[in-house]
Amino acid sequence: MKETNKYRVIIGGGGTGGHIFPAISIANAIGNVLGDAVSFLFVGARGKIEMEKVPEAGYKITGLPVAGFQRKITWKNITFFFKLIRSMQLSRKLVRTFDPHLAIGVGGYASGPIVKAAARRKVPVVLQEQNSYAGVTNRILAKSAEQICVAYKGMERYFPAEKIILTGNPVRQDLLLPAEERDASFRHFGLDPSRRVMLLIGGSGGARTLNESVMEHIGEIDSSGAQLIWQSGKYYHEAARLSLQQSWAKNIVLLPFIREMNRAFQVADLVISRAGAGTISELCVIGKPVILVPSPNVAEDHQTRNARYLTDANAGILVHDRDARSELIGTAIQLLYDTQRKAELSENIKKLAIPDASERIAGIVTNLLKRA
Repeated sequence: MKETNKYRVIIGGGGTGGHIFPAISIANAIGNVLGDAVSFLFVGARGKIEMEKVPEAGYKITGLPVAGFQRKITWKNITFFFKLIRSMQLSRKLVRTFDPHLAIGVGGYASGPIVKAAARRKVPVVLQEQNSYAGVTNRILAKSAEQICVAYKGMERYFPAEKIILTGNPVRQDLLLPAEERDASFRHFGLDPSRRVMLLIGGSGGARTLNESVMEHIGEIDSSGAQLIWQSGKYYHEAARLSLQQSWAKNIVLLPFIREMNRAFQVADLVISRAGAGTISELCVIGKPVILVPSPNVAEDHQTRNARYLTDANAGILVHDRDARSELIGTAIQLLYDTQRKAELSENIKKLAIPDASERIAGIVTNLLKRA
């Protein structure tokens, strides 16, 4: 596993696309600087999205049996400690075998064991914190880190100020397509370029509230003249398909997962989304008006805190999860046809973008590698 003629970097984290896509972007950016002089080993959680997406991006990955601790009483917590102990054992072995020059933790429970094992062997550590409310794993690992890359100001509440660097969150490099691709993007989804388009995304697994909000208001969407690209997520796709089939709506494109998200972003006049940190960073880069429905099922309600970052800057609209079924679609249709308000939101959200976040983090990493 060890390549003696290269810088060796371990990247730990995952569990969701919001963690793994930034990790891949960081690796790509480092590779652009160091070329063949660097090799990577990703470490994630078995059975999670990273085990598919990282190999697709051309990188090696090893999965650990680690799992997240459930904040409610459940039998799953009985196995949590056994999985954690086993993951620590495997992580120590991986660090000995791969012998990294540097470890990067991108957050989430999957990063904890491998980054901790690296730090114990005196391997320099860089952490990347995506959220405005620091995750438990990164807070635990902070004392071992050389540098902590953050996307929001005010993170001195959670980390030593002297370690913090404001870099923004890495985003996928292919988010923006040239204007001449616009017609091809409309054809890709079978949409009419002369009519307005809403894009609803709830993550790869889907978001129940967002899906139910659409299912309960399909007729309203169809009669409004709006077109909708609806990413249901794999878990809710069959229910969404049956609901759409029964409605006879003609202006809705339903997909379990959108592989060419750049085309969806290009045709969208308005985006409806959860408020994960990575998603918000992407939305700032694409600069489209957004309605955010924060998930209530996350630690410390950090998605609401992320959404407030936009709404406080008049750069997005917040609809609470508890209100979404009754308010979301009506709010979206009204905004879709409010040209002035959309332009205002679009202008403000673009001001918050940090499109070169991956390159900023790559610069920090390469400087540390050359000192190693």
